[in-house]
Amino acid sequence: MSLLREAERCVAKQHAHCLNAFITPLARTGQWLDRVKEADRRREKGEPKSAVDGRLVAIKDNICTRDLPTTCASGILDKFTSPFNATVVEQLEKAGAVLGGKTNLDEFGMGSHSIHSRFGPVRNSRRDRDGQELSAGGSSGGSAVAVAAGQCYSALGTDTGGSVRLPAAYTGTVGFKPSYGLISRWGVVAYANSLDTVGILGSDTSSVRDIFSILNRHDPRDPTSLSQLSRSRIRCHLQSPQLSSRLKSSPLRIGVPLEYNLSELTPSVRLAWVLSLAHLQAQGHTIHPVSLPATKHALSAYYILAPAEASSNLAKYDGVRYGTRGEGPDGTGQADGYLYANTRGSGFGSEVQRRILLGTFSLSADAMDNYFIQAQRVRRLIQQDFNAAFARQHPLVAEDTDGHVSESANVDVIVCPTTTSSPPRLSELTNGTSKTSPLDAYVNDVFTVPASLAGLPAISVPVTVSSKSGQDSSADELTGIQVVGQYGDDELVMNVGELLAGSRLGDN
Repeated sequence: MSLLREAERCVAKQHAHCLNAFITPLARTGQWLDRVKEADRRREKGEPKSAVDGRLVAIKDNICTRDLPTTCASGILDKFTSPFNATVVEQLEKAGAVLGGKTNLDEFGMGSHSIHSRFGPVRNSRRDRDGQELSAGGSSGGSAVAVAAGQCYSALGTDTGGSVRLPAAYTGTVGFKPSYGLISRWGVVAYANSLDTVGILGSDTSSVRDIFSILNRHDPRDPTSLSQLSRSRIRCHLQSPQLSSRLKSSPLRIGVPLEYNLSELTPSVRLAWVLSLAHLQAQGHTIHPVSLPATKHALSAYYILAPAEASSNLAKYDGVRYGTRGEGPDGTGQADGYLYANTRGSGFGSEVQRRILLGTFSLSADAMDNYFIQAQRVRRLIQQDFNAAFARQHPLVAEDTDGHVSESANVDVIVCPTTTSSPPRLSELTNGTSKTSPLDAYVNDVFTVPASLAGLPAISVPVTVSSKSGQDSSADELTGIQVVGQYGDDELVMNVGELLAGSRLGDN
């Protein structure tokens, strides 16, 4: 199929589907047509710019684009169009990729189901056995659904505590969060600076790898972007004879965290986890239990640290410096007349307001020591737990001078579920019929948050559990399985994910 026909089919699906995956879809005609035609000509000559030359790559709507609005799915940025492109957008366009529209999300990336959007909830392209609509996951639900529904070749999202991996698990796509600092965040609207990472969603691991190879570059404009020196240290460590020979010629040591065996795991997810481990073992790799004791506090620490950073980052949206100004007088002395209150009260949604209040409290003088500082200490303990579990030490924290790799109980990667259950029904989340509170939605991130706090690479891949595997079901179950690696081991994480992605388990 030509690139032009592929792109036209994607755009037609953007307009035909009622999944609300896009806030700003591509027009049926426009400059993108000329760019795809040029890519087709380069492809015919055998001179493509890259593997994604002429492909449509959708962009989450909290990543700045010059040609399309950037709303963050919020009323406070209702009329905002960025005067510049984010670095990741520049890199993709330089590689020949075509901007494939701006996707829907939870407002400012705050949510687990992509329902907290000014433009309405994202609808999963999958349905349950009763034909009911399901949650698309969040906050990058729009990007995940766009990939799952064939509305683009691949998509960019942002992952703060699982916002790429969770929707990937719910939609049956591949979602990759790279090591913190490898991909530039310049031009990405910040939620929590120390956690935010641009992630990649694709239908398979090869498309994710194609995008990552383009974006994995140092950006001098981003102070959190890993320097060339640090990148060289990682490459040298990965190419050390001891580590290189172990990863290429020896079976991988797969870690299974004991603390992740929660009672909240549904039988179908637990079965998918067990069968995934058996699948890896059948290929010659070995399974080893590991302990990550501090991870039981990860969720609590995350929902102190992330809202605290968000309350600071969102303070500038006041209707004066940034943001769409709310209606009403600028200040009359009346309770409803203050500019800031009007702007922020009408511009921010309920979930954003909730997290701003939570973060502001955590940063207050009375609560700082008891909450924010304690959460930072927990974060350090989580990083130490992962460092103790992996065979390779963190290349930027505690590098082993003699290059020795432990052969005892340390592992190369950790494999666990991405989420505790299948996606819930969308109607229960949006119609108020669910008996759970808003805080219960935070539990969805229990398996994804630890890797984010430690800044580690992680990928969620879809696996199918056959109905022949003995579960009480008349249909196959699609579940997301997560692979987590040591800092800088992004390629290894994708390789292990590729061993599992699309696997049909339980037939034998």
